[in-house]
Amino acid sequence: MTDYMKRYVEHVHDISERVFDTQYDAMKQTAKVFAEAIKAKHTIYVFGASHAGILAEELFYRTGGLAVINPILHPALMLNTRPVTLTSQMERLNGFGREIFSSTAAKRGDVLLIHSVSGRNTVSVDMALAAKEQGLTTIAITNMTYSEAVSSRHPSGKNLYEVVDVVIDNCGDFEDSSLLLEGMDQKIGPTSTAIGAMIVNAIVIATAEELLKLGIVPPVFHSANVDGGDEFNKKILEENKDNIHYMG
Repeated sequence: MTDYMKRYVEHVHDISERVFDTQYDAMKQTAKVFAEAIKAKHTIYVFGASHAGILAEELFYRTGGLAVINPILHPALMLNTRPVTLTSQMERLNGFGREIFSSTAAKRGDVLLIHSVSGRNTVSVDMALAAKEQGLTTIAITNMTYSEAVSSRHPSGKNLYEVVDVVIDNCGDFEDSSLLLEGMDQKIGPTSTAIGAMIVNAIVIATAEELLKLGIVPPVFHSANVDGGDEFNKKILEENKDNIHYMG
């Protein structure tokens, strides 16, 4: 009898190795972009809609994370929206991404990382185009197998990977479901969150390495649940307040 749980874990492991083998250069490039932005006192933003937004939450205000990464978490695109199906409609709304971007404090020289698995929806393409027009460096984490197989919903006819400066492929399966169990017609087992979290945290570590090369101590949070953690984090927040936009 097939042990599907074991097969899923093995599949995630295989994808992680594929990412490391094929996306290492793009990840290192992203880390260098992040480090140079931090050195220049520019701001790093991260955006994703619905489940893609989980990576934006993963990257900010957390133990072992860089304090200067700012999530863009629009309430209409988060998983606590009700009905949750509204998120699917909102991410297809033409112009919405530009409106979200215009509500940020983003300026020339900043960086925007966008996570979108299919890369086809209007909100992410709009965000990337608006950011590039403003002079930001744009980076996408997407699934190239998926994105190259679907048409764009954006008026430009382009998917996300076609409009950004750096592309990181999460090397997942089409539709982001990985296993077909006997007796089922629909595959099960998404991998984008697990692999995406690995990718972004690896980039954070590589960014810290780059900052150290530049003689800069990386602004990394301690746990608030260890003695002295609150005091340490308060100091980090104060020292980097001009590039932290999630405290207001």
